[in-house]
Amino acid sequence: MTRMRVEKLDEADRRPSLVDDAYAAMKEEIRESRFPPGYQASEQEIALRLGMSRTPVHEAAIRLQEDGLVRILPRKGIIICALAPADMREIYDVVIAIEGRAAALLAEMPEAERGVAATELAAHTTIMAAAREAGDLAGWGHADECFHRTLVERAGNGRMIRINQTITDQAHRARMLTLKLRRELGASVAEHEQIIQAIRIGNAASAQEQAYRHRSRARDELLPLLESFGLKHL
Repeated sequence: MTRMRVEKLDEADRRPSLVDDAYAAMKEEIRESRFPPGYQASEQEIALRLGMSRTPVHEAAIRLQEDGLVRILPRKGIIICALAPADMREIYDVVIAIEGRAAALLAEMPEAERGVAATELAAHTTIMAAAREAGDLAGWGHADECFHRTLVERAGNGRMIRINQTITDQAHRARMLTLKLRRELGASVAEHEQIIQAIRIGNAASAQEQAYRHRSRARDELLPLLESFGLKHL
């Protein structure tokens, strides 16, 4: 095999990793609002900010556009998508349906499997409670996100996992922005414990209902906050 051929194969092997790295880096910047809603830049500018080359940034942007996080504007670059309260309402509709079903699926698993899942969910909830006591809102938000991600991932439905990841990425900025405005962080801990208990004892109907109520309450708390503070774009 010629040297040129080997170099081309090496480049092909590296390319997916570079694109994955660019995708992860850009998504993190968007989720944490370091690339805020409405921010617009060329692919070259974004590549420079991330310390990457333009090609993987271009391919990552295509994936992020499919996720609904950016729009690619021909000859104008990339713009970070903003969310309106109506978008958040749609997102919660999907989240409520997915997480309710995920909780039911977990409760229907054999005792050993649902026990493992319940223990993992309880660990995230314990971290949430400790973060709340310490006034660590960022820590509370991270542990809460881990709880909900675990709830869906442990259910084992690949399509639900992929859809859930996309919409939670879109909603992350709004949730973190409104943490300081929300009054019932303690209620989330109690509601998580009810979901966990239903899963642990294998009560699928109760697990689904508790998960539905939990996310519905969060929706009904968050959306009026966005409207009352005039947060039209997030």
